Amino acid sequence: MSKEMFGGLLREARQRSVLTLEGLAEASGVSVRAISDMERGRSLPRRSTLNELLDALELDESERRRLVQAATPRTHQVPRQLPPDLAVFRGHEKALETVHRCAGQADGQGRHVVIAAVGGMAGVGKTTLAVHWAHRMAERFPDGQLYVNLRGFEESARPLEPGEALGGFLRALGVPSNDIPPATHERAALFRERTASRRLIVVLDNARDAEQVTPLLPAAGCLSLVTSRNQLFSLAATEGATLVNLGVWTEEEALAALAARVGDARCRAEPDAAAELVALCGHLPLAVAVVGAQLSGSPEVSLRSGVRELREAGSRLDALAADDGQGGVRAVFSWSYRALDEETARFFRHLAAHPGPAVSAEAAASLAGTQLPVTRRRLRELTTASLLSRDAEGRYVMHDLVRAYGAELMERAGDDRAGAEIRLLDYLRHNALSAGRFVSRFPSETADTPAPGVVHVAVDDREEALDWFRREEPAVAAVLRTVRDPRLLRHRVNLALEWVGYNAAAGRWAEEASAARLGLDAALALDDPVAVARTGAHLARALVETGRPAEADEPIGTMLGQLPRLPTDHQVRVERNVSFLRGRQQRHEEALEHARRSLAIARTHSGDHEVARTLVGVGFCLAMLGEHEEAIATGEEAVPMLRELGDRSGEASVRDSIGLAQQRLGRLQDAVASYHESLRLVEEVHDDYMRAETLDHLASALLELGEPTRARTHWLHAADLLTALRVPRAEALRAKAEAAG
Repeated sequence: MSKEMFGGLLREARQRSVLTLEGLAEASGVSVRAISDMERGRSLPRRSTLNELLDALELDESERRRLVQAATPRTHQVPRQLPPDLAVFRGHEKALETVHRCAGQADGQGRHVVIAAVGGMAGVGKTTLAVHWAHRMAERFPDGQLYVNLRGFEESARPLEPGEALGGFLRALGVPSNDIPPATHERAALFRERTASRRLIVVLDNARDAEQVTPLLPAAGCLSLVTSRNQLFSLAATEGATLVNLGVWTEEEALAALAARVGDARCRAEPDAAAELVALCGHLPLAVAVVGAQLSGSPEVSLRSGVRELREAGSRLDALAADDGQGGVRAVFSWSYRALDEETARFFRHLAAHPGPAVSAEAAASLAGTQLPVTRRRLRELTTASLLSRDAEGRYVMHDLVRAYGAELMERAGDDRAGAEIRLLDYLRHNALSAGRFVSRFPSETADTPAPGVVHVAVDDREEALDWFRREEPAVAAVLRTVRDPRLLRHRVNLALEWVGYNAAAGRWAEEASAARLGLDAALALDDPVAVARTGAHLARALVETGRPAEADEPIGTMLGQLPRLPTDHQVRVERNVSFLRGRQQRHEEALEHARRSLAIARTHSGDHEVARTLVGVGFCLAMLGEHEEAIATGEEAVPMLRELGDRSGEASVRDSIGLAQQRLGRLQDAVASYHESLRLVEEVHDDYMRAETLDHLASALLELGEPTRARTHWLHAADLLTALRVPRAEALRAKAEAAG
């Protein structure tokens, strides 16, 4: 209904303004087809497009508000992020009673209560208990459930940053990405604001410490359940948390859990064997679950036979004992593993090579080099055997103890781990290349063929591309950090380069800084000057965009140190990149010097495209240094070359530079026209960063023309774009908007 309502309001506003579709398209820079689709109720505009339409229609504030509200209807989203409940959950009754009492306090007093569930070791069942309890309590908290794995103790992954977790929570609560602030404390404040009138359950799983948890606590009336391998005493002191110490099961609880999986009759028929089975598991819930799953799939096997096989498995393996000395967990895993057929066992070993917190079916297929239908069947088998579980998004989660065991098996079996890692790296890289066509304005920097067995994911539009990138974000971070085989250095460099476009488009500048630094380290180890120059440029850009311009000097120096070893076309790019970076550091004279060096090399050794792109940088530097007439002439030289080459991004940039020079010469109307032309081109290439830059310049010209209201609108729009991209300069633009009145 909102699309039709917006379409009707837009048509009425256009007709009152006495504009045809073509006239509005010309005035706004939005295509006729797009406007027609909106008016017929087929689509809603993005925020940037909406602002261009509203400006072109010259509506008053009340009319603008009506159209904005119609285009961005607020819905009350009810998040359902919990992983599936365990149908055979048993045990930990005292802990559940404690949690229920805390929930009753939240009901009765309308206050926020924190429960920290801490356990003696991995595999004790903290996550299972938290998820089970949250499912049971869901009806008492009707506004939904939020869940996040904070990865506090994953050997292969860094703990999740609170700001990143808050971003996911806010999106789940219906906050548009453009409205999510960049700073963690701002996100935490917005999270509390959005949860203040709701009754939510928030499960914060696998927390490292209280510092990681505190920003993620919702407002009063909600209830949080935190799990951690550490005892969070400081959370109890500062937030009034109730600490629940979760140990291994009692014998009775372990037997009940085993009976729930294999059947009461089998346990009653062989009570001694059942008791010995759970004792061999050390009463550890994860181990009992694995043994129970194996026996439930083999009803013909007696419990006594299970005891004998488990003992035999343990006799040939070192014990992977619990922290308190209980239980041969490795023996339990071994017994289950030996029941797998040969191909599924190989698949399991390869799956253990995935370093991320969760693995998609496509990534699993690539790791093992198997067809996707076969992969899905084997994933189901391993899930049935409790060697895997599923998360809320359907990905497969391997407990870190199980992963450690699988990695040992892979080494012992002599599997080609490097080959598996190459396929995983190629899966993440080549699908990023495919998806990047819809997301990134950066051209691909790698173009080889993926290894045999790598799965290709079909992506048909921008939203599907973004979904794929978001799904595999944690895997890329983990792979770049943990794959250390020196034979894979080239693959690490290429992976870091192929994700640049998405990181820039999504404003993941902190993540890009980490990835680029790892890529640069690998490039230096390879002693590859071209790779060093590329990764160094991306690292320096990310440091600038995260508000650390001085730190960019180090990678800039590294890039310049490679110049004598670079082919001429790469010398052009390095000088041009350094010019851009020096400009971001407000060192415009140095920027112009590097831009002119780039241009001189390009005119001698490169084609028109490199010359045209370099002219863009020269023109911008001239404009910033007050050489306005020369800046305009330089830009006008570049325009026809860029147009002939079809480089809309480059033309948009040069139009913006020409506008800057025109504005500083006092030719304000010409400047506004140049900025609008730049925005029209930017709309076609979906570059929100460049759009924000041009909107900033346009707003300043409008303010000089005596139009503070329109200037303020453009500054706020630019600030929203940069906020979505997590660029700190967003706040400076908001300050300009406020000053404009």
